[in-house]
Amino acid sequence: MDKNRRQFIGAVAAGLGTASAISADESKQADPISSKFQPKERWEDRMQAPNDGKKYGWFIDTRRCFGCHGCEVACKAENDVPLGHFIRQTFYKDVGEYPKVARMFLPMACQHCEDAPCIKACPCGALHKEAGGTVAIDYNTCCGHATCVEVCPYGAIYIDPVAKQAVKCHNCYHRLESEMEPACAATCPSEAIYFGDLNDPNSKVSKAMADAKAQDLEVTQLRAEKETKPRMWFAGPAAPEVEDRIPAEGESYSTETYNIHTWKGT
Repeated sequence: MDKNRRQFIGAVAAGLGTASAISADESKQADPISSKFQPKERWEDRMQAPNDGKKYGWFIDTRRCFGCHGCEVACKAENDVPLGHFIRQTFYKDVGEYPKVARMFLPMACQHCEDAPCIKACPCGALHKEAGGTVAIDYNTCCGHATCVEVCPYGAIYIDPVAKQAVKCHNCYHRLESEMEPACAATCPSEAIYFGDLNDPNSKVSKAMADAKAQDLEVTQLRAEKETKPRMWFAGPAAPEVEDRIPAEGESYSTETYNIHTWKGT
């Protein structure tokens, strides 16, 4: 092989190597969320729920919600959530034109994703699956790193300002142990919030979803394109209408949501 040919082949090989490196860098930049995940061996076990045969999930009938915020109040009282912070929040949006206007409400909380990104990103191993697939936090382990906040596609986690630890919905598992519903579901006066075992056809959530489908109601999920397999379903038009107001990665439920100065223009 002559010298010029060897130089040409070497240049091509170097170029391909550079292109591969650039492609890898671009791929990593294109998916900043997965770049925050820990190695699989550090979270694989924590992603597995106990083998109890249960699959906890939520169904929200937004047609019935009238925005009383009772679920939020019950949640804050049950879990001692500090002033200005929320484990769950009801978002709303005014739609239509005068005189035909309406206000839509969308109760939101952790979706307890089957492929939970918060578990993958947790550097201290605090986030894990509890009974029925509940995504919970071990407060003996949580270091308040806040990477979980950065990767949650629903803005459902916040860092407690005093404890400096992550806080989110845990399906009120302390109530489930006593065969009680989560505080929000038990409090909702309009019966818009259903919770239970999706594997049990006689559970409240299974019956509510079956009724919705029998009525040919469209049952949707929020941000399913994130491929986290959320375990919360919605009926009614509010979910797609209000979706743009739901916080995303790196955000939490706003502490200013109910500030009177935010009322104008909502």
